[in-house]
Amino acid sequence: MDKTAYNECKVELRKIILDRLDCFNDVDDEEVYTVIDQAILEKNKGTYISLKEKRRLRTEIFNSLRKLDVLQELVDCSDITEIMVNGLEHIFIEKQGRIYEWDKNFDNNEKLWDVIQQIVSKTNRIVNESSPIVDSRLENGSRVNIILPPIALNGPIVTIRRFPDEPITMKQLLEYQSIDESTAIFLEKLVCAKYNIFISGGTGSGKTTFLNVLSEFIPKDERIVTIEDAAELQIRGINNLVRLETRTANSEGKNEVGMRELIRTALRVRPDRIIIGEVRGAECVELLQAMNTGHDGSISTGHANSAKDMLSRMEMMVLMGMDIPLSAVQRQIAAGVDIIIHLGRMKDNSRRVLEIVEIEGYDNGKFILNPLIKFIQDSVKQEKIIGKFEVCGELKNTFKLI
Repeated sequence: MDKTAYNECKVELRKIILDRLDCFNDVDDEEVYTVIDQAILEKNKGTYISLKEKRRLRTEIFNSLRKLDVLQELVDCSDITEIMVNGLEHIFIEKQGRIYEWDKNFDNNEKLWDVIQQIVSKTNRIVNESSPIVDSRLENGSRVNIILPPIALNGPIVTIRRFPDEPITMKQLLEYQSIDESTAIFLEKLVCAKYNIFISGGTGSGKTTFLNVLSEFIPKDERIVTIEDAAELQIRGINNLVRLETRTANSEGKNEVGMRELIRTALRVRPDRIIIGEVRGAECVELLQAMNTGHDGSISTGHANSAKDMLSRMEMMVLMGMDIPLSAVQRQIAAGVDIIIHLGRMKDNSRRVLEIVEIEGYDNGKFILNPLIKFIQDSVKQEKIIGKFEVCGELKNTFKLI
């Protein structure tokens, strides 16, 4: 059966199955499969369908009815890290650090729209022409960003960041040479001693993954509160874990619960640590207040090009939420943040810790930075970057280690 005949057969079968399912109420997945199998069997009496095509039709029709249609196959593939839907015609995937165009797409705009609404409804989000941008997540924890027309000129844009089925561990990062053993031991000491840590890096540099890895070192008897725009952290082994997620406004523009409110609320539930998935704006004010009011051990992430640049971005984010002198902002940052870990994505698509910097203090309008560890590139062999992690300073503020 050629591609055109196959697609026509799938459309016809799907219509028949939908008509039959309308006769049932609260149909479970097994019943849906039964109806699909019966329809394919009947179709096969008049049209030859190979066993391979039957299996493919069964899966694709079920996915179109109960899951994410053509995207489900990609979501289920553990090798894929990013799924990018650029309107109706083009779907791109990232696999092993490289981007490819997929050979499938949605049949029509209605189906793409149905999938989008299915994604956002499961996290109580709303997306439409009047509110065309939304962050959401899938049941497996994958992060989803959706942009609709008229903002998106070439049709609905859906970007899915797919995380590993099992969280990456420090052992795996050592195998990937993203970090070396002595640096890992050093970071374990910092986390256990409740240093306030900020993880910075560019898009796709592995910030969320690294935050998950650092959470391995948190003592299991502590009470942890996580706060995220769309829940994606995979913190394991901690029973006393409170997970909070923001809520967008409803269709009337009411009942929004933002990051700032969640951080203030987290302070009232007796946390030992507060972990914020990503700081993007004025909520940085509340994060610094938490760090400066006895809630040590806080960890968060943010976008920046270097550790120094992350400090400038934090200044800007605080000023978005408070009208206070810059010097006061800088003192709050210096007093609250102990360590910045900067990550980067190298030209060979590997992800590494590029630098670890201590915020030693603030004096005369400048941060006093103490570089501790840097990644030094030595050479390139077989398109792989070779280098080492070099200790370039000692921790000055060691009072928490005592």
